[in-house]
Amino acid sequence: MSRDLSRLLRPASIAVMGSVWAGNVIAQCRKMGFGGAVWPVHPTRSEIGGLRAYANLDDLPAAPDATFVGVNRHATVDVVGALAARGAGGAICFASGWTEAGEPELQDRLVAAAGEMPILGPNCYGLINYLDGALLWPDQHGGRRVERGVALLSQSSNIVINLTMQARGLPLAYVACLGNAAQIGLAELADALLADDRVTALGLYVEGIDDAPAFAALAEAARAAGKGIVCIKSGKTEAAQSAAASHTAALAGGGAASSAFLRQAGVAEVSTLPELIETLKIFHVHGPQIGTRLCSLSCSGGEAGLVSDLAAPHGIDFPPPSAGQRARLGEILGPIVAIANPLDYHTFIWGDGPRTTDVFTTMLSGYDAGIYVIDPPRPDRCDPASFEPALDAIVAAARATGKPAFPVASLPENFEEERACAMIAGGVVPLMGLDAALGALKAAQTPPGRAGWRPVPALRPRPTRLLDEAEGKRLLDVAGVAIPCGVTGRTLAEAGRKAAGLRPPLVLKGLGLAHKTEAGAVRLGLASLDGQAEMDGVSGYLVEEMVSDAVAEVLIGLRRDPVYGVTLTLGLGGVAAELLADTVTLVLPVGEAEVREALRRLRLWPLLDGYRGRPEADVAALARVAVALGQAMDARPQLEEIEINPILLRETGAVAVDALIREAL
Repeated sequence: MSRDLSRLLRPASIAVMGSVWAGNVIAQCRKMGFGGAVWPVHPTRSEIGGLRAYANLDDLPAAPDATFVGVNRHATVDVVGALAARGAGGAICFASGWTEAGEPELQDRLVAAAGEMPILGPNCYGLINYLDGALLWPDQHGGRRVERGVALLSQSSNIVINLTMQARGLPLAYVACLGNAAQIGLAELADALLADDRVTALGLYVEGIDDAPAFAALAEAARAAGKGIVCIKSGKTEAAQSAAASHTAALAGGGAASSAFLRQAGVAEVSTLPELIETLKIFHVHGPQIGTRLCSLSCSGGEAGLVSDLAAPHGIDFPPPSAGQRARLGEILGPIVAIANPLDYHTFIWGDGPRTTDVFTTMLSGYDAGIYVIDPPRPDRCDPASFEPALDAIVAAARATGKPAFPVASLPENFEEERACAMIAGGVVPLMGLDAALGALKAAQTPPGRAGWRPVPALRPRPTRLLDEAEGKRLLDVAGVAIPCGVTGRTLAEAGRKAAGLRPPLVLKGLGLAHKTEAGAVRLGLASLDGQAEMDGVSGYLVEEMVSDAVAEVLIGLRRDPVYGVTLTLGLGGVAAELLADTVTLVLPVGEAEVREALRRLRLWPLLDGYRGRPEADVAALARVAVALGQAMDARPQLEEIEINPILLRETGAVAVDALIREAL
């Protein structure tokens, strides 16, 4: 259900309940110049924060648009019920001690008491509206009034408080905390913030996504409105399963699924708070995406080299200038300067505004965006006047080309906040800290998600059973996946008799084990089963014709995820799959083209693509298998996990030679 949050987010009247916390909220509203009514409510005090206090909610002049509820958790339930009955616009539930403290029933009572009235929390720090000066916020913060800016939404109050203290020129329009999100979830609150035309972009710090399809819809709508979303997803280092039955569970654990989901939804993901801020600055001025062709300019070879070195881990490269650019730049800079990208233009033109503008504009004209490394000297001890021509030239290049031009300070403290604010207001975004800037530029290149894409609905975790390999391969066969010719037997003797019609070399496997190789339950290259010893701990035997013309061994795994529906993991396979740890993860549904594109992100992709004269593997066949298995998971909700490790890729075709499949009991 989508609720109207407009009164809560943009209130004309604010009620505050509690004592110390209420005083803090009043002080923050006064400091920010809130022009609406502020009504303290307290049963025994006549005034709080210099304002008349009302004994109870019924005494208020009108139903408040927004209320900060700073009383204990049990009283909070009663207060929220009274606010809902009075027709209030919404409430911040500050108290802790709910589901996070092992009392979900109390939280359920709170939601029931609220009814249709929106509440944030409980265990929620509050809300800041810098556009209108309305604060339901019991603490200090570092923001100031703005006319337009970005919204920050966080599941951590401390993180978002720290973000308000930034001195990087990022204009903040809203700051909001989710708390326990008992009623209003991530997507609903984010959608309400982005609905304000004065909000240009959204930054998220999230520990979990509560409704993946709703979040994907939000991201698509934000893109359509020209507003970018950038996210830090925390908690990635915790393994998905401590004792995984499959390689897939180990390799797709942690943050692989969440990163895949964000990428496919068109949400930029970063890993640090500086990158979050810098990406939001880019989105604020330039919208949700910049181009991938970048140029870099600096007046130092050391800076040019540093840019190249730091860019590589971010996956950023710098295409060389065109012949026309090289000729024109050579004319301006002379024969000593080597024309390249990154470009060290030396200091021959330093202080010459027209020539510097010509160089900066000529270079930028051939690219989607430009990086200009420049660290103005600190004004308290130095005179930065000599840097003004270069800074003016960056602005001029941006205006002349209509392309983003980014002044980049190698150290964040080397660019003053007021200068940064002024440049951003003029449409040029200074980026603070070279590594953070490069990370932000890469994040800002995140392409939009596929129109209409929504993840497969998630299912609750349930008990499962492991199919033996013979059962699993029958399922693969039905799904249209090629498997080796084979027979089964309850005993080794029975398997030997049935295998008489198979063409050697043969593979003998024991059934009923998750990891047969480690248990010594796989024997390869057999001419027959004569003289083979029994295997311990197996429930039967599988004999197959051995596939000997493979170009590559690949792992393909699909598993249900409690948040994102179904994940697909692809990587170089075999017994060394986890040692290689070279995988990509996608969230279903996906098409064959998306699978092939994902495979190209593998470090060892060249081994599939004819590296040093090797035959090319049939990755198109692998993509068809991946899509077919996704359809099987969709058609059979009881399927919990399918892993093929390895699937052998030939020059033409793919054969699944091992299968681990779990289904719900």
